Amino acid sequence: MAGPIEALIGGALIGAAAAGMLLVNGRVAGISGILARAVRPGGAPWQWAFVGGLILAGLAARLWGIPTPDAFALHPASLLIAAGLIVGIGTRIGSGCTSGHGVCGIANLSPRSLTATLVFMAVAAATVFVMRHLV
Repeated sequence: MAGPIEALIGGALIGAAAAGMLLVNGRVAGISGILARAVRPGGAPWQWAFVGGLILAGLAARLWGIPTPDAFALHPASLLIAAGLIVGIGTRIGSGCTSGHGVCGIANLSPRSLTATLVFMAVAAATVFVMRHLV
């Protein structure tokens, strides 16, 4: 589990990356939107590089011995893939993901992003409560 210093550094890096993306490309660093545009015909190379960087960072962390979440060891890959697909469907329904709404949208004072973030945080809290206390 990351401590407060690691969390602060990680949050600062995410914020800096989101600000850099907006300054350099004029685009919000919403991962679901970037992935959706990358897989369409004519996807830009930077979109593939962005998605590839997310994957390679996780693989590099594992190769360097950085601990991974327990879910990777405790659950089969098929369950994790299914969970990822369900999250993907949710981001499509919600017109964005935590990075687009929670990081960039709230920073831009978007009422839609504030509403979306409140909803997905409430659902996440309810899910954790159910899984830890009722199941």
